[in-house]
Amino acid sequence: MTPLAPPIPAPKPGSAHVSRADEVYGHIKRDIADFRLVPGDRFTELELCSRLGVSRTPVRQALYRLQQDGLVEVMFRSGWRVLPFDFDRFDQLYDLRMVLETTAVQRLCQQDVASSSPLLQALKDRWLVPVAERSTDATAVASWDEAFHETLVKACGNAEMARVHHEVTERIRIIRRLDFLQQARIDATYDEHAKILRAVIARKADRADLLLRSHIEASQAEVRKITLHQVYMARQIAPAT
Repeated sequence: MTPLAPPIPAPKPGSAHVSRADEVYGHIKRDIADFRLVPGDRFTELELCSRLGVSRTPVRQALYRLQQDGLVEVMFRSGWRVLPFDFDRFDQLYDLRMVLETTAVQRLCQQDVASSSPLLQALKDRWLVPVAERSTDATAVASWDEAFHETLVKACGNAEMARVHHEVTERIRIIRRLDFLQQARIDATYDEHAKILRAVIARKADRADLLLRSHIEASQAEVRKITLHQVYMARQIAPAT
């Protein structure tokens, strides 16, 4: 079994204030996103208190927030449970993601400065590389994939769109990362990102829109095939901390 994240360290003197509940919330959410905790796993508040080295109040506050996020549920007299995937909710989030990203790409293609944008240049440096230089690290590629799509939205210049898109990214991360368990999907991501980037830089809006839609739909279709076995495979390769 993949080890859970270690206790939360005490805050350093003079550091920015972050509540213990916020720290616990982030800690448990990362455990779920990185498959240290998988759907169906059960735990108690006291177990979390002991492992994280915090009192019961911030643990309970964090768990109620995670419950609102649809990640955990309270079990009558038996602690808490990580919820199974709600594919209907994920489909709705993917729909919202599609609207935000295609709108952003359309706007990028209308901007004269798109080809010289530092944000897009950073994406070119990451994704327009020779095949031999591509990463095979599923965890790293999953993180870079999120950054690719968030950067496209951010580059169009609408801060509110970027904020909402980031929230969507946070909510679909747990299932989206399962798209990178197979090398073929990693290779496809490099190929598809490269085509999208080239279309945006060339300001070919219709082509960029078509490529992006196809890319998102392919990812959505892949995660729809996820089985419990794949979830537990992900647990085996989850990053240690």
